[in-house]
Amino acid sequence: MMPLRPIRYTSYMDSRRIFLGKVASGLGTLAVAPGRVLGANDRIRVGFIGFGDRGLELLNYVRSCANTEATAFCDVYTRRLERAQAAAPGVTMYRDYRRMLEDASIDAVMIATPPHLHAEHFCAALDAGKHVYQEKTMALTLDHAKRMRAAWKRDAGKHVVAIGHQACSSGQARDARMFLAEPARMGKITAIGMRMYRNTSRGRAPGARRPAPDMNPENIAWDLFLGETPAREFDANQFVNWRHFWDYSSGNISENMTQQLAFWYKALRLKIPQSATASGGIFVWKDGRETPDTMSVALAQPEEMLIHWSSGSGNDHPGAGEQVLGENGTISREAQLRYFPQKANRPEGNEMTGRATHVPHAHVEDFFDAIRSGREPSCPFELGWRVSIAASMAVESYRRSRTVRWDAKKEEIV
Repeated sequence: MMPLRPIRYTSYMDSRRIFLGKVASGLGTLAVAPGRVLGANDRIRVGFIGFGDRGLELLNYVRSCANTEATAFCDVYTRRLERAQAAAPGVTMYRDYRRMLEDASIDAVMIATPPHLHAEHFCAALDAGKHVYQEKTMALTLDHAKRMRAAWKRDAGKHVVAIGHQACSSGQARDARMFLAEPARMGKITAIGMRMYRNTSRGRAPGARRPAPDMNPENIAWDLFLGETPAREFDANQFVNWRHFWDYSSGNISENMTQQLAFWYKALRLKIPQSATASGGIFVWKDGRETPDTMSVALAQPEEMLIHWSSGSGNDHPGAGEQVLGENGTISREAQLRYFPQKANRPEGNEMTGRATHVPHAHVEDFFDAIRSGREPSCPFELGWRVSIAASMAVESYRRSRTVRWDAKKEEIV
């Protein structure tokens, strides 16, 4: 089936009929042509799998990067394809990502779908010969992470893989490297405290959405959204609020804990946790969700360090941030990165405030720079692997109501 040609829309109902008739949605096994070889100054052609709010943000970031071009969009929801058409007239649009991956002129793919689809889309994109920017969290489950690693190893470094933990390319990451460059400044680090608290006055949970009137089986390719999850009747609430359901997401663990964890896993070169202990529940928002709105996670690191993360959505007073605690000093990360000496052990130390600048599209630009230079991106696959395993351990602990451990030899959560 041929991809949709650019269309000038006259009304939503007209566009809906056009989309249902013409958007590529075929199934089956594809024979994919090899991608083109990129030179240092070549224009990078980008395709998007998933064009919700994050996909739109990524499009804007791509446009902020020199010598790049958005050429194709894929989404299971016709309204989002209309938005893609409006945002980038003349692009090619697909309902089935597999049809998009057949296009050998696409150099890189940005995947911004719900976590349960990451492994499927990631593996297919790498196997199709594309550079891949995979939004966080890299993998929803340990099995997914292993499948993604197998695809990454099959590719053998021929294509760049970047995971979307954007703080790894931020000015704060540069400040952290500067603060940590002198080992005596922190001494032995034994603990990291992380928090993520939010609230809303609108009578609806932070991030929760009401299904739009046009969210129905006619406008949403429900089977493609479900992917490998169990078959079920169409559910507009699950489609729009997928973060609240275990089949599609691990809630705020995958949404926010992993972002904070990735920053320090990179800065401190931390390994997969030895154990994870999680507890919490649905204490505030009785809206049919499965993932907790309030929870606590403790990760025991092999580096003799305890990481504690707490999260809630009924009060925003603690806000978001982290404190890294060392014998000789503390690094606090909020709007700025700051260092405070422990006068008991470092009386000569001075407070420091990070000053590195940052632009919103830095992480996407880092991805493109890695493609052109052949260097490793700021958040490579291996970092995404470690963070996703830590997240899976936290989820398993919560759902089993007990501490779980990482068997490094068998690579299993026990």
